[in-house]
Amino acid sequence: MDEQALLQDEAQYCSFGDTVHYLDELKIFTRCEGSYLYDARERPYLDLQMWYSAVNFGYANERLNQALKRQIDTLPQLASQYLHRDKIELATRIAQHAEQAWQRQGRVHFNVGGSQSVEDSLKLVRNASGGKSLMFAFEGGYHGRTLGASAITSSYRYRRRYGHFGERAQFIPFPYHFRGPKGMSKEEYGHQCVQQFARLFETEYNGVWDPKVRQAEYAAFYVEPIQGTGGYVIPPPNFFRELKQVLDQHGILLVVDEIQMGFYRTGKLWSIEHFGVTPDVLVFGKALTNGLNPLAGIWAREELINPAVFPPGSTHSTFASNPLGTAVGLETMKMLAETDYENMVMGKGEYFLAGLKELQKRFRIIGDVDGLGLALRAEICQADGFTPDKAMVDRLVAECMKADLKVAGQDYGLVLDIGGYYKNVITFAPSLHISYAEIDLALELLGQALHRVTH
Repeated sequence: MDEQALLQDEAQYCSFGDTVHYLDELKIFTRCEGSYLYDARERPYLDLQMWYSAVNFGYANERLNQALKRQIDTLPQLASQYLHRDKIELATRIAQHAEQAWQRQGRVHFNVGGSQSVEDSLKLVRNASGGKSLMFAFEGGYHGRTLGASAITSSYRYRRRYGHFGERAQFIPFPYHFRGPKGMSKEEYGHQCVQQFARLFETEYNGVWDPKVRQAEYAAFYVEPIQGTGGYVIPPPNFFRELKQVLDQHGILLVVDEIQMGFYRTGKLWSIEHFGVTPDVLVFGKALTNGLNPLAGIWAREELINPAVFPPGSTHSTFASNPLGTAVGLETMKMLAETDYENMVMGKGEYFLAGLKELQKRFRIIGDVDGLGLALRAEICQADGFTPDKAMVDRLVAECMKADLKVAGQDYGLVLDIGGYYKNVITFAPSLHISYAEIDLALELLGQALHRVTH
């Protein structure tokens, strides 16, 4: 069947509910390798989003692919009521990292996806708080599109047609410095944001706190240390440390969503490690299996998740902790332990960020660039360098997908992702294994596309 016939069938038989359809001309890809996707004409598309940061370690990573193949030939299926070695070893490695990082004992619980693990964390939080269903979360935050996860995701668009199912969130401003008050340093703005949040607890009439019994109506604060869908917004270094002090004073749990930023996307196993605070619950997913198997999970403090308070049957999914996923996840953790990903990612990230800053000098429409490790952003604006320009971003992404950008006689496409509060941010999440030559190529291709849409 030719590509046009496939696209006609897609239009007639496929639900659009799980796709984005940003582009007017849809693409069908036929293979992938390293940092590239390939279409039926074998044109390479340098991918700078890597399946929304699920493929941190490159497409068709030979080591991780082989781990999956070995498991298929030994123990490909097993009900979760039974044990297998890889589940135990993978949970142990994740829990032991938490012990080393935060000196806290904890346990790991697996599920099949990020949203499902957010749901598990909500159960854990409700259980620990005596059934409280109110949460704090950030403006610009994204935690998934299941009913519970969408309730703590700031976009009303994800809830409008379905309503709420128990959980509700009060959304607090994130320290988005580029769009914050002028004349403040990042640190000053971060401090101001914490003080605005702390004000809620000054009196019972702010609606969240009963000073007579010293109890909050809210159970937890759900945070992405670096906002993902919100546009890779990186907070001031003092922000989470000061926020955690307020939460601890008022008995509110800190739940950290590392689904997009975990597994060294930012140069640390968990991005929260950059900010010097200890989470009560941590949710992970995506890159754990490099996109080869839907596996996610939570780590939580022993007091919240031990079998006495969270016994068997508290939550369940048929495919949670499945042998194929845990085998690849364990191989991922072994690979991470054998290579200095921290220095590798930070070095590449600084190099890529420097290149983006050079493009910013050449193109006035780039209002802001920022990055931590290989989580990078370029905010596209109108000529004033500040007013969001979503239409320009859409043009830029479409131009890159034409696959006619030329370098050394070769046609390339460039895969970009759109994020941000105004959908005007290019969020860069390249493979952590991207080479410096490929970073140079990415910057060259991006520069060509920017020239086309601005001239």
